[in-house]
Amino acid sequence: MSLYRNSAWFLSGLTQFTRNAFVSASKSFVEKDLEASVAGRTFMITGANSGIGKATAMAIAKKGGTIHMVCRNKDKAEEARAEIVKETGNKEIYVHILDLSETRKVWEFAENFKKKYKTLNVLINNAGSMLTKREVNAEGLEKSFASNSLAIYILTKSLIPLLEKSTDPRVVTVSSGGMLVQKLRTGNLQSELGGYDGTMVYAQNKRQQMVMTEQWATAHPSIHFSAMHPGWVDTPTVATLMPDFHRSMRERLRTPEQGADTAVWLALSEVTAAARPSGRFFQDRRMVSAHLPLAWTRSSSLEDQKFMSVMEDLAKNFQPH
Repeated sequence: MSLYRNSAWFLSGLTQFTRNAFVSASKSFVEKDLEASVAGRTFMITGANSGIGKATAMAIAKKGGTIHMVCRNKDKAEEARAEIVKETGNKEIYVHILDLSETRKVWEFAENFKKKYKTLNVLINNAGSMLTKREVNAEGLEKSFASNSLAIYILTKSLIPLLEKSTDPRVVTVSSGGMLVQKLRTGNLQSELGGYDGTMVYAQNKRQQMVMTEQWATAHPSIHFSAMHPGWVDTPTVATLMPDFHRSMRERLRTPEQGADTAVWLALSEVTAAARPSGRFFQDRRMVSAHLPLAWTRSSSLEDQKFMSVMEDLAKNFQPH
């Protein structure tokens, strides 16, 4: 089944995830979807100093949105902020330094943000971490899981009350095609059993994000939740951590701007709820299945609820009192 999943994923990727696939899909985009000014609306984007996150921040800044860039590296963040301000003329761009792998600090950041700011219209969970070997954070949690899954759980859960008080609130999570080869695992969340494959751990984290998106959409109907697949994008992470893939596919990879397009569309467009139900998966501005055909990656509602319960218990362990 693993061989089937991987083969089906790669064949799907060649037809749907490449630069040419984006160019083809873009012919049916409705340009006026992104024409609305969003001046006065507030957006938080994690990992906003490079790649898809930076392209997303740039696009939203051009529309007049207030942006909170949540980044790990201060120098890179300030450099990206200066570039965004210079190119867009929008000075409402704010930098917050946070390492999402530091679980307690994620709680502290979110709680402090709520105290300082009275509104947040859109949260874009973009930052991602892929490791080549198993590492643990200060709390003893495996770092990929801490960054990609638990941090998103904590950040989103903590900010939901602020989002619910805001106009037309949305949460957009940037996923990955790797999710399509993974079924939700409720055990071995820390990747302690068996060998450590950083690419597959990352893909499992992305499946976990999708389940969170689906569960939150049901629990919080006043907020629009979505996850999106950016396609195969030429980013620093892909070049560094997937060198063989990057080398062989370089000519077919999307630009960061193409990869960011659907996240920007989900964050900005005024598409009716009927055309874009909450808790779904999107690719190239279309709602698509979160599962490959015949890949047996669907989990039961019981498994999904068990996973959310495990996440809640884990998150509480690190919540400041």
